[in-house]
Amino acid sequence: METDRERGEYIDPEAGKVRFEEVAGRWLASRVVDPSSAIKYESALRLHVNPVFGRRQLRTIKPSEIAAWVADLDARFGSSTARTAYLVLHGTLALAVDDETIKRNPAKARVVKVPSPKGGKVVAWGDDVVLRIAEGHPPRYRPIASVGAACGLRQGEIFGLAVEDVDFDEMVIHVRRQVKKLGREFVFALPKNDTERTVPMSDGTALILKEHIDATAPRAYTLPWEKVDGAPHTVKLLFRWTDDKHIRARTYDELVWKPALFHAGVIREPSRDARGRKQYFSSRANGMHALRHYYASITLADGVNIKELAEYLGHGDPGFTLRLYTHMLPSSHERARKAVDSRLARLFTLKPHRTATEQAAARSPTISWDPDVDLSAGEPRISL
Repeated sequence: METDRERGEYIDPEAGKVRFEEVAGRWLASRVVDPSSAIKYESALRLHVNPVFGRRQLRTIKPSEIAAWVADLDARFGSSTARTAYLVLHGTLALAVDDETIKRNPAKARVVKVPSPKGGKVVAWGDDVVLRIAEGHPPRYRPIASVGAACGLRQGEIFGLAVEDVDFDEMVIHVRRQVKKLGREFVFALPKNDTERTVPMSDGTALILKEHIDATAPRAYTLPWEKVDGAPHTVKLLFRWTDDKHIRARTYDELVWKPALFHAGVIREPSRDARGRKQYFSSRANGMHALRHYYASITLADGVNIKELAEYLGHGDPGFTLRLYTHMLPSSHERARKAVDSRLARLFTLKPHRTATEQAAARSPTISWDPDVDLSAGEPRISL
């Protein structure tokens, strides 16, 4: 303790008696994040962190306990939940270290292993599957599947798409907002990564959207901007639900998307619950996000480069796009062969290397004997 005082590293052991939940509340209040992230952190703290560590004194929390807790969350709820809960725990303990309540952060110990996101290679659907999924949509919602497959927009971005975002002169779609759920409420918000972008629109996509606009005559619709109590934001939404409100992702998934998957043969026939309602069984791999993978596969196959694709998909880092879709890049073997042959044609016309026998013969001296040489003149009869 005296040495720590001299070094300026002394921390009062009594400070470590503070309960975890007190510091966690301060950490959560200090976060400057978007509302959806704040809700996610609060949920992780309430459901997974505080029930285990909330009443504990900070000084009693051990790395081995954290390691076992993370592993249990990963096994029971998956890597995403485990990573979020760990982030909240780690951040709270880091705040305690900065406040000199504890000396070290036990969540940083080497024994604590944070699970990596699980997932293999992305597999893109074929053209026939995507066409059948679109056909399985009711006519008024069929353009949703079309825009997803033809432009690569996220689900919330499609639900937030407005007439004023579609530029038929420049043949582009401006992705400016998404419909976002905050708790039980919904808002308009910037697309993921808080970045607007522009996506090229094909002739076929333009035709589908023109027909949809003519048939539905979109009207103004208002939601708060970014926060539940945010300023009103009004646009002419392209897609509305049967109650004339915005489309909710869960409702769309259960009543439109999953039946379309069954129509396309992607998932099996639904069962019935106790109330006679259909229950479809699908995985995250079959979610609407799969249309983005399809879009990536067809654009890469036709020569769109990774940097351009990252911009169209709204990825903040082209490296992420490359890691996600590198296996979809078309083989360049034949192009490489042609490039080499065209540039190095002269090289391949040069005489090839001598064989091993010819090389050995070149290194060994050749001895010749001339019996007609006049030795009296001092000429050698043997020459090399």
